[in-house]
Amino acid sequence: MSKRAPLALVLFVVVSSTVLVAQSTQGAKPAAQGDKGFTSYAEFGGTSNVDGQVYRLESSVGYNFNQHFGVDVGVPIYFVRPSTTTGGTPTNGLGNPWLDLRVKFLNPVVNYGSALTGFAPTGDSKRGLSTGRGTFDWTNHFDHTFSRLTPFGDIGIGNTITDSRLFMRPYTTLGFNAHFQGGANFDLWKFFSVGGSAYDIVPSGQQTVFSKVVRGAGKGASHGRVFQQNQQTTGSADIAKDNGFSAWIDANPSSYLDLQLGYTRSVQYDLNSVSFTVGVDVGHLARSRARQ
Repeated sequence: MSKRAPLALVLFVVVSSTVLVAQSTQGAKPAAQGDKGFTSYAEFGGTSNVDGQVYRLESSVGYNFNQHFGVDVGVPIYFVRPSTTTGGTPTNGLGNPWLDLRVKFLNPVVNYGSALTGFAPTGDSKRGLSTGRGTFDWTNHFDHTFSRLTPFGDIGIGNTITDSRLFMRPYTTLGFNAHFQGGANFDLWKFFSVGGSAYDIVPSGQQTVFSKVVRGAGKGASHGRVFQQNQQTTGSADIAKDNGFSAWIDANPSSYLDLQLGYTRSVQYDLNSVSFTVGVDVGHLARSRARQ
């Protein structure tokens, strides 16, 4: 695939999704954000560090049954560009399609949200895009806003370590883990905000790590990064544990466009990563166009 393919694919998915959602909302009363109705979102982002770059294009559609309950399905596509030090080769491929069930309850004391996500093992485990088995993640989110400051906390469990906007990992894992995150977001000015958080991933039992940046045997691991040494490594919980902190700046210049730049420091792996994300709320955009 050429170097221009990721950009072309982003434009194709965003435009195609916009057309499809616009067609589905014609003649219907537009649903306000969070109310009953269809949703759609397209996102492109990436993470870069000494192991290389991992880019992800993800498109999803969903349905809000009401202001509290909803469901989504999505498909990620990965574009991996390993650094020369890992000995890997560039690869592109489909990740694991997913389905989530989510709930949200707003409360004057604390807001609560929860998402249970299941992943179908259709990605190629030899490229690190899947574990070859069905996986799940259950994450619970709590937050409360004080003026312009919003502290938050996440707690969850799963049998895989999932990617995030701030850290698209150079590996995929199979094995039970509990994960925690705590931080805050601050509304800086108009549509800009900044934030920071600390995270901890605590695996238990046998773990298997599938590298995205190594094919076969690599050139040796440093700081416990087994994903630099072998394409697949099975061992104790230690090979998958991780902890560190992140910082980011968000911009929402319109009601349908989300932009983010971030930095993540993995203390466990002595690894510094920078990330970016461009997200388009296709459903909201289509409803806005339908009103015109």
